[in-house]
Amino acid sequence: MTDVLKTQSTSWTTASAILFDLDGVLTPTATVHEQAWKELFEGFLASRPDVPGYREDDYFDHIDGKPRFDGVRDFLASRGIVLPEGAPSDGTTGQGSIENPGQDATVQGLGNRKNKVFNDIVSAGVEPFEGSVRFLEAAVDRGLKVAVVSSSRNAPAVLKAAGLNGHFEIVVDGVVAAAQGLPGKPSPATYQYAAELLGLPSEECVVVEDAVSGVQAGHAGQFHSVIGVDRGAGRQTLLDAGATSVVNDLDELL
Repeated sequence: MTDVLKTQSTSWTTASAILFDLDGVLTPTATVHEQAWKELFEGFLASRPDVPGYREDDYFDHIDGKPRFDGVRDFLASRGIVLPEGAPSDGTTGQGSIENPGQDATVQGLGNRKNKVFNDIVSAGVEPFEGSVRFLEAAVDRGLKVAVVSSSRNAPAVLKAAGLNGHFEIVVDGVVAAAQGLPGKPSPATYQYAAELLGLPSEECVVVEDAVSGVQAGHAGQFHSVIGVDRGAGRQTLLDAGATSVVNDLDELL
């Protein structure tokens, strides 16, 4: 075990940059996302007794790490439900509710309602993972470049709430991905774009992820290595998805 940890702790030091996922890697907001999704779909399915209810595994199986509206589509598909795409303003007018979304029962409407639940929780403040902050600071002290690559459209707000926004000049989030026409994880496109913005080839960048779809993205992109952080997906699951190594906390790598 000591040799394994030694290998893990030195592998990232030969890279030129660390590309961090946000929710679940730097901040515990993955649990906030999970809570918001659970509230959304439990309410939405309450009026559909013929459809299996929301289960804890649904988050990791269909939603975790994906862009918000992809998460809506994939979860609904798992229940055989097809909704119209809708308009970007659906779910933002204050009309209806999660249980009775009315005319906002669209992919856009459900995604926007989930986003409101998430933002209401985050507005109270976010404490980053201490081990992740120590690892981030160690990487910067070694002269490595850093960037955040998140499927969330709320990444700048979460970084600010966690007091981490000053560490990252490069943030590739859901808004940037949409503007650039980049497919979300498990495609490696957003990570590759972050490497490009840093002026580095993918082979010199380490990807740090807690979600299966994010690990798959790093593995598909031929990056220097992919560090999996097990926040609930499972160590073997992350290794099977393509992680080079898996830790429970990033300070294990120091």
